[in-house]
Amino acid sequence: MKQPNILFIMSDDHAAHAIGCYGSVINRTPNIDRIAEGGMRLDNCFCTNSICAPSRAGILTGQYNHLCGVRTLNERFNGRQQTFPKMLQAAGYQTAVIGKWHLGHGGDADPTGFDYWNVLPGQGEYHNPRFFNMGAKTKKDGYVTDIITDLSLDWLRRRDREHPFLLLCHHKAPHRPWEPDDKHARMYEDEEILEPPTFAGDHSGHARAARAAKMRIEDLNPIDTKGRPPRGLSAAEKKRWKYQRYIKDYLRCIASVDDNVGRLLDYLDEDGVAEDTVVIYTSDQGFFLGDQGWFDKRFMYEPSLRMPFVVRYPREIAPGGACGDMALNIDFAETFLDYAGLDIPASMQGASLRGVLRGETPPGWRTSMYYRYWMHKDNPHNVWAHYGIRTHEYKLIYYYADKLDTPGPFYPSRGEPGRPEKPEWELFDLKKDPLELRSVYGLPEYETITARLKDELYALKDRFGDKM
Repeated sequence: MKQPNILFIMSDDHAAHAIGCYGSVINRTPNIDRIAEGGMRLDNCFCTNSICAPSRAGILTGQYNHLCGVRTLNERFNGRQQTFPKMLQAAGYQTAVIGKWHLGHGGDADPTGFDYWNVLPGQGEYHNPRFFNMGAKTKKDGYVTDIITDLSLDWLRRRDREHPFLLLCHHKAPHRPWEPDDKHARMYEDEEILEPPTFAGDHSGHARAARAAKMRIEDLNPIDTKGRPPRGLSAAEKKRWKYQRYIKDYLRCIASVDDNVGRLLDYLDEDGVAEDTVVIYTSDQGFFLGDQGWFDKRFMYEPSLRMPFVVRYPREIAPGGACGDMALNIDFAETFLDYAGLDIPASMQGASLRGVLRGETPPGWRTSMYYRYWMHKDNPHNVWAHYGIRTHEYKLIYYYADKLDTPGPFYPSRGEPGRPEKPEWELFDLKKDPLELRSVYGLPEYETITARLKDELYALKDRFGDKM
């Protein structure tokens, strides 16, 4: 079988529960849904660190962040290390990345392994954005989501058809601050978006770390909400007002992404290469859409841990499928290499999803995953650093540092904290409490499962070489 083309579309902060095919009740995404209808939807795809740059570095390298070197937003990516674009390029693929990079610029931090790259500086702007076009500073008039798609289509039209292509089309949207385009600016204007069931978010059933976080809907600023609440509102009314202003702009940005996904899918059809192209839509992590009373991500709770992942490849993936097998962002690199017929390096820590996407769970497939959020300093949302394990039934989280803490040997022996900052544990029974409203850590009836999960957590920590 010949090597397929690969079109990897990734947005920023697009929660799975704001996508139609994932059962969203607050918006519609007909073009992203086209991918799922023509292929497979993964219902348990998770990131290993729910923050932008670390997730992107993990995707490129197939490694956890302590190995690929990007644990926080402040660490630049070292482009000299092995990545799946480099390997595909060496195997004859034409490669390009267009849109958000967010892994640093200049020297070794610039994109490597790409025949063409045209990326936003840092987070980039929604309107009239600047780009680094192969390192040269340029500026484009218009809306960033449209421009990224325009550049992607232009590259596809100019490609050498004698070789397969790898295109990373990476959207800025719907990252904060949410600035929709004119086409969608009045969308939802006469509607009230449904509040999530956990909107109250008092965190009485959570660790202190959750109560300390500064990412409540009330913490949204006038830039986020495009103005201040009217006078005379109660605290609850102000919160509802801010939520409606936030969520509508967030969904408007997604509507533009969905339109532009449709443009790319239409091109593949018109060009006659849809059958030979693996198309993926995902996001670098999830996002809180008022869930637990929050916006943003970072925590190991489901809304930010869970990533959307839909894929279409007509030659191999049956249409309309859904799979509950556990997938991770560090599996993406191995999956692309597998489709290209290349060997997967032993240094990569994930596994190819190719069998999973065919509906064939590989023998010994993972039933648990390891997560670590490192940003215990310089963190505007005061989200404490933590790590944990998620299985299909339970989630165990260990909070070891607030933002004022300094790095140290965060490795309690088999779960005994022994640190002066009074670290905390949380345990959630995901079958009985899927919304993660109340930790059951310390309850006598969960002692046996807690001990087993701690052993498994530290076994995973050892397996992946995380010694801190």
